[in-house]
Amino acid sequence: MLSPLADRIRPSSIDEMVGQRHLFGKGAPLRRIIESGAVPNLIFYGPPGVGKTTAARIIAENAGMSLHKLNGTSASTADIREVIADTSTFAGVNGTLLYLDEIQYLNKKQQQSLLEYIENGQITLIASTTENPYFYIYSAILSRCTVFEFKAVTAEDIAPACKRAFDILSVENDCKTEADEGAVKKIAYGCGGDVRKAVSICEMCFLAARDGDTAHITEELAAQLTQKSNMRYDRAGDEHYDILSGLQKSIRGSDENAALHYAARLIEAGDIISLSRRLLVIASEDIGLAYPMAVPIVKACVDSAMQLGLPEARIPLAEAVILLATSPKSNSAYMAMAAALDDVKNTDCGSFPRAIQNKHYDGADAREKGQNYLYPHDYPNHYVKQQYLPDPIKDRIYYKFGDNRTEQAALEYRRKVMGKDANSK
Repeated sequence: MLSPLADRIRPSSIDEMVGQRHLFGKGAPLRRIIESGAVPNLIFYGPPGVGKTTAARIIAENAGMSLHKLNGTSASTADIREVIADTSTFAGVNGTLLYLDEIQYLNKKQQQSLLEYIENGQITLIASTTENPYFYIYSAILSRCTVFEFKAVTAEDIAPACKRAFDILSVENDCKTEADEGAVKKIAYGCGGDVRKAVSICEMCFLAARDGDTAHITEELAAQLTQKSNMRYDRAGDEHYDILSGLQKSIRGSDENAALHYAARLIEAGDIISLSRRLLVIASEDIGLAYPMAVPIVKACVDSAMQLGLPEARIPLAEAVILLATSPKSNSAYMAMAAALDDVKNTDCGSFPRAIQNKHYDGADAREKGQNYLYPHDYPNHYVKQQYLPDPIKDRIYYKFGDNRTEQAALEYRRKVMGKDANSK
């Protein structure tokens, strides 16, 4: 039984690697480490299908060490103990290299079981993960390893791998294979930077196009089989939060086109709930008091989207995205609340001023009798100066008026009502 084409086409040397020039190009740091002949403890972090496993295999094969491979999804503590036992046998005389794929699936106890042996050099660890290692890998392991980030491979780098895949299929099946340039481009651009996925699509195209001893892969066929392969999305993974971060930062930066792009990714993935929640946050956090009506408008758009469902939900959501991106921006309310919370958490704020307490009598030991609360509506402009904050922080200023038209109008009104008192606020 033949292994998948993605395995049969794997590079056998660093020079054959696709993409990752920042790691394996001439003079790049990881390449220099590999060429030095020494193998340190390494963690490879990046999305699926970008060469992490291939790079680890090439390093291991060139090391001359006893090689063990484990996968975090299925490895047990007993499997780890078996690897450790090998270090004291003749097989481990040149050192033991453990390649641990998907290390993030090992629990903390399993990861800790490796720590002593990494520390004393009995094993050398090369681990790979698709999740952020700083969140998912035990810190003591991280401190003994060097993390290298693998990036999604560009379409320009994937295209040669696609052509090579078709050449191999042609030779293996004794079949004359012709792939249109448009077909190769469609696959390269449609796989979301995942080389493994691109090669798998090539194999499907070949099987679908083969007619006897010939196979003609057209752009139309490639488009049908690529489908939504360019969607790299995991609702619980880093990609999910990267998209949401990209959406919010694009809106905050007033780039409606970038914001629409990230919103479209979420819509295409069917995740309008995450998109709606983030838009509601942005309306208050980033637009805020510069355009307070953004909140009810976005809420109306979100409610409409939820009632409509996809595909029509994209219309009110697009309206919300564009409104927020093109609105004036102010984070004054966000920053004011952050400052107030910091005081509550880290400052001894003292008791409430007597005038605003919710009680209308005083104990026998009270030094000052009476609440002495001044009712603002009884005074001109419905304002009278009195203390509302506790004594230790009575002069604290949390909110600073933004420089947008709405907040400046509110500041002007305050100055008119308060007169000289407005300067202390």
